[in-house]
Amino acid sequence: MAIERTLSIVKPDAVGKRVIGKILSRFEDNDLQVVAAKLVHLSKVQAEQFYAVHSERPFYNDLVNFMISGPVMIQVIEGDNAITKNRDLMGATNPSEAAAGTIRADFASSIDENAVHGSDAAETAEQEIAFFFKPEEICEYTR
Repeated sequence: MAIERTLSIVKPDAVGKRVIGKILSRFEDNDLQVVAAKLVHLSKVQAEQFYAVHSERPFYNDLVNFMISGPVMIQVIEGDNAITKNRDLMGATNPSEAAAGTIRADFASSIDENAVHGSDAAETAEQEIAFFFKPEEICEYTR
């Protein structure tokens, strides 16, 4: 297995429901460590830049507006196959299609308000982590 880092965002809907701790415990319960975290209220420019890959899609403006509607908890998580493990823990984008026991099945209310974001690949994770965190803001753990 490969030690990886990935970005995870607890979105405004889940922050508003006060389930940050419950979501973070899912990572820790599955041998993933939080190595950096911050609670922020994204600006419109930040949200537009972060989700620029979706700028031509019909949901882009709604996504940006949702992501600036309240604070988000952004974290870097690390562990064996962290990217895949996090994606499995999140569940399907549409919570009605997410497997029972996944974060989205348990905490999301719709495809638009789906509780969490997670990097989809190693290259994406690297870019997304760098977007929000300076290298010195990420802790090094000894295993």
